[in-house]
Amino acid sequence: MEGKNKLEWAKSHMAVLSQINGRFLKERPFSGLKIGMALHVEAKTGILALILRDGGAKVRLASCNPLSTDDDVVQALREEGLEVFAKKGESRDEYYENLYHVLEMEPDIIIDDGGDLTTLLHTEYREMKIMGGNEETTTGVMRLKVMEKKGVLRFPMFDVNDAKMKHLFDNRYGTGQSTLDGIMSATNLSISGKTVVVAGYGWCGRGVAMRMRGMGADVIITEIDPVKAIEARMDGFRVMRMGDAIRQADMVVTTTGMKDVVREEHLRVAKNGILLANAGHFDNEISKEALEKLAHGKRRIRKYVEEYDLGDRKIYLLGEGRLINLVAGQGHPVEIMDMSFSIQALTAEYIAKKHENLKPKVYSVPEEIDNTVAELKLKAMGIEIDSLTEEQRRYLEEWREGT
Repeated sequence: MEGKNKLEWAKSHMAVLSQINGRFLKERPFSGLKIGMALHVEAKTGILALILRDGGAKVRLASCNPLSTDDDVVQALREEGLEVFAKKGESRDEYYENLYHVLEMEPDIIIDDGGDLTTLLHTEYREMKIMGGNEETTTGVMRLKVMEKKGVLRFPMFDVNDAKMKHLFDNRYGTGQSTLDGIMSATNLSISGKTVVVAGYGWCGRGVAMRMRGMGADVIITEIDPVKAIEARMDGFRVMRMGDAIRQADMVVTTTGMKDVVREEHLRVAKNGILLANAGHFDNEISKEALEKLAHGKRRIRKYVEEYDLGDRKIYLLGEGRLINLVAGQGHPVEIMDMSFSIQALTAEYIAKKHENLKPKVYSVPEEIDNTVAELKLKAMGIEIDSLTEEQRRYLEEWREGT
């Protein structure tokens, strides 16, 4: 019952997807097609899966993270007749077994988060024919672009992460809010008054830094990109190398999609009592191998807090170094994922209709999909905006001064 209530609550706050669902029910754009999904399995994802099914697709869903599944929602989705292969706390073998179940369906379209489903289709399932797919997050897009560059990408993939209606809202406002939600839930400690190091000043880092400052933290940014580093400084944050910043930090939050952002050399100079949290996709941004090497012992002191005893200091790792906003929090706000998943739904529809004209490369989400989601969101919010007059349109097409 609890899972069903979560689905109902999410659906009632996903106004954009609801509008898309109305059309999908009439047009059935996925009739005869199979869609395989690897996403964080919770209520918002469940609504997306159900809407794709309403559009005519046969859907199978697995988790993209061993700790991000909501078991109540899994049960409720199964009661709705959806094929779901996920549970919270999966072992590595169980995680991959569930991805195999999705691919055994031989999907026509995939929706991936982090790239593991895509990787399997390029290693163990190389002969399977795929119309195309979507990638939800930064880490997965990075992997896709490497595959494209090396000439091994077998089918078209859409970079949903960098769609304007995704990264401007999901990465910034979604990650910003949900990361703090996860950290506060895991620790029951104050943000205010702490020195917080945010690693990375992409859209996720911007969102986390903004929210941390809003809660009263003194925020330091670390970066490898000189342009983003200058932007962070111009936005009013201190900018340092991690080796310098971590000496001052009460907390570090990684948001980069890169491995070993916090490594042994940093852990050796970290303050006593420092909290380490990750808001990137994989659990390799904070080196757990280095923590294990340096620690004399460790214990679980709270449900999502592990204490590493280095002898003279104690370091606390939150959520096993996995996505803290989903391990210890509730993920992004419903209204934020409404926009992101609307892009997923419309891009999947685009693949279904246009796949014969697509090549095996990484595509940006078409601008018309971004604009459609923005227009539907404005409609749901009861907001009207201006449009250009005919004279203004003509003005934009002229080049002579004064015309």
